[in-house]
Amino acid sequence: MSNLSTLIAGAESMNLNFIEPQKLEAAWAYLLQLVVQQGLNCIAAVLILILGWWLSGRARAAVLRAFDRPAVDATLRPMLASVTQWIVRVITVVLVLSQFGVQTASIIAMLGAAGLAIGLALQGTLQNIAAGIMLVLLRPFRVGQYIDAQGVAGTVRETGLFMTELTTSDGVCLRVPNGKIWGSAITNYSENPTRRLDIEVTVTFGADIQAALDALRAMLAAEGRILADPASEVMVINYAAQGVTLNVRCWVAAGDYWNVRFAFYHRIKQVLEAAGCALAVPVREWRVPEDAQVAAPVAPNPAHRLS
Repeated sequence: MSNLSTLIAGAESMNLNFIEPQKLEAAWAYLLQLVVQQGLNCIAAVLILILGWWLSGRARAAVLRAFDRPAVDATLRPMLASVTQWIVRVITVVLVLSQFGVQTASIIAMLGAAGLAIGLALQGTLQNIAAGIMLVLLRPFRVGQYIDAQGVAGTVRETGLFMTELTTSDGVCLRVPNGKIWGSAITNYSENPTRRLDIEVTVTFGADIQAALDALRAMLAAEGRILADPASEVMVINYAAQGVTLNVRCWVAAGDYWNVRFAFYHRIKQVLEAAGCALAVPVREWRVPEDAQVAAPVAPNPAHRLS
């Protein structure tokens, strides 16, 4: 009140008769009330924002715990958790804006306009969200499966709202946008319980082909990880420039595929050599006619040298 009295006294001393002391006092009281009210609204908005963000994290954790069951697909859990978290955050923003007198209808209209503008500016981000939803609904792969999406290969760790996390065979973590995976051909190596193993080997033309076939068939019969149905096969598939190409074909469990393949790489050479069949190697021959003359090197012309 001392400040108000000073202002009134200053106005009277300057003969500012057009300013009525009652109106000045009322304006000062209104301004003080407005500052206090808006200050309380700001404090309430900050508290709501902090509480809402904390609740969004708790809601995400609750969804993850609720769906942490064997009957629930692990690929679905991160997506539902992210959607729940963002719903709580949007509600929080609406409550914060309502503290400043913004009507709900205005908020919805504003969010619609902002969503349209953001959608035009961030088409790639919205595409990743839509692709993530499609990946979760159609399930071309699940967590723990090994996939290859046009050169991007690894074991699926998580399918989120914006990107999918993969772990490569050498332990590197890849975070790939969902749109890139959804827009490419997806090869799922873990979807089927069994896989066919094909290994080609070429022996020389002078090798005993029947002995080579028998040795390879005996190798397959001695391997316990090979499935009996479908039956294994060893056959001649081609006559290459350096020898006869044989194909070793068998079916194994998907989890044993690489171990059996690497083991056969080591054994095939041993069993073929034990059967007296040598592996063919590329050979290149250079034949020079006897009457061919080799031209003598021409001495450089000094005139062509750079000065």
